[in-house]
Amino acid sequence: MTFLDEAAWRGKAFSNGWTAVSGGEAPVTEPATGTELGRVGIAAPADIAAAATAAAAAQPAWAALPHTERSAILRRAGDIWKAHAEEIEGWSIREGGKIPPAAQFETHVATEEIYEAATLPSRPYGELLPTESPHLSWAERVPVGVVGVISPFNFPQILAIRSVAPALALGNAVVLKPDPRTAVCGGVVLARVFEEAGLPEGVLHVLPGGPDAGETLVTDPQVRVISFTGSTAVGRHVGALAGQHLKRVHLELGGNSALIVLDDADLDAAAAAGAWGSFLHQGQICMTTGRHLVQDSVYDDYVAALAGKASHLPVGDPASGQVALGPVIDERQRDKIHGLVTASVDAGARLAAGGTYEGLFYQPTVLAEVAPAMPAYASEVFGPVAPVIRFSTADEAAKLAADTEYGLSLGILTKDVLRGLDLARKIPTGIVHINDQTVDDAPNTPFGGVGASGTGARFGGTANLDAFTDTRWVTMRSEIAPYPF
Repeated sequence: MTFLDEAAWRGKAFSNGWTAVSGGEAPVTEPATGTELGRVGIAAPADIAAAATAAAAAQPAWAALPHTERSAILRRAGDIWKAHAEEIEGWSIREGGKIPPAAQFETHVATEEIYEAATLPSRPYGELLPTESPHLSWAERVPVGVVGVISPFNFPQILAIRSVAPALALGNAVVLKPDPRTAVCGGVVLARVFEEAGLPEGVLHVLPGGPDAGETLVTDPQVRVISFTGSTAVGRHVGALAGQHLKRVHLELGGNSALIVLDDADLDAAAAAGAWGSFLHQGQICMTTGRHLVQDSVYDDYVAALAGKASHLPVGDPASGQVALGPVIDERQRDKIHGLVTASVDAGARLAAGGTYEGLFYQPTVLAEVAPAMPAYASEVFGPVAPVIRFSTADEAAKLAADTEYGLSLGILTKDVLRGLDLARKIPTGIVHINDQTVDDAPNTPFGGVGASGTGARFGGTANLDAFTDTRWVTMRSEIAPYPF
């Protein structure tokens, strides 16, 4: 048997071990070929509620363990993930449609997320506070209890583990609802890793499910914090539900990130960076370069260079040979992409490359002579589409870049890095990269967006302490305080 052998999880979910759930089964489908790779159990609301109850029961004993024991389990989980990386990457390629380098990048970042989380239990968990009273006063961080995590299909390992690992490390139990379209990559992998690492039973539950399961997770009274990664539209609903139940919610949502190419940039390097930012994983990344803002004097040359790169990128089944782009996740996403492209062309954009598809394989697409109101520029496409718009001055570039409800990532390409930094300070985003494209992630850095992109830097490094603990004020006196009553 292999590490991810279907015999362990076929038709089941992970909740106090591998068990049947009441929502039935769903196929695990390879988007490149339509082949069924297996079947997973689908959780109904009752399964989520039962998991939350079991997690709440298991959490106190887990939190009471010495911090060294929690750290050791996290480190073992990272070692196990790394030891089985090749098999996990195979599932990412087939189930998730990733090209091998993207699959390798995901397993690398996922393991680093676990190792980084393993350092959290030994960090200082409080601070002494000055006081005018004759007592000792301090603030301490305590686990919230049960954390609910809802993760998407596009980078399912990273976007699940970056919440699951720190939440566990800090003494919480976790109920994870991965997207059913990547239930193995984003669900079975985590369950198997922590099962092998020796995590006590009941501390982690992994239950793929639909919107009804997600709503139950958000509203269950035993789940105190929600970490959601997904679309802005769904995130608004999650945030509203959480607010009604007075829950803390961390939202990492959509984006329409700008890459600004100034007139002194190396155009060949800029086009390569722009192509990577827009076409990596078929553009199915929240940080994808969704808008290319290029200064007038170099606009035509940049469009030609970017279109040339797009036209020569091979598209195909990532499991069958070396390609640059694999399939998009499903027909619904493909049709949304194509609708935005065709609507923009109808509105006057020039198709410089791509704009066609076969099955779920969408050709990398470059749209030139774009105006701000065109659908592929104004909306988050979540596909391999690069709309390119002109600007004359740096102030105009700043205005164009800021003219969006989103605020996730920003890239600025220029030989004058101080010029780039000055421009960045005029544009509200959670992430800025000078002389790089918009897609990057690291476990020890604060990650998050502003505006419709989410509720700020809620993941990574010390931000995890705020995300997954409560702060409690404690005082202590040697004797009972005297009062005049």
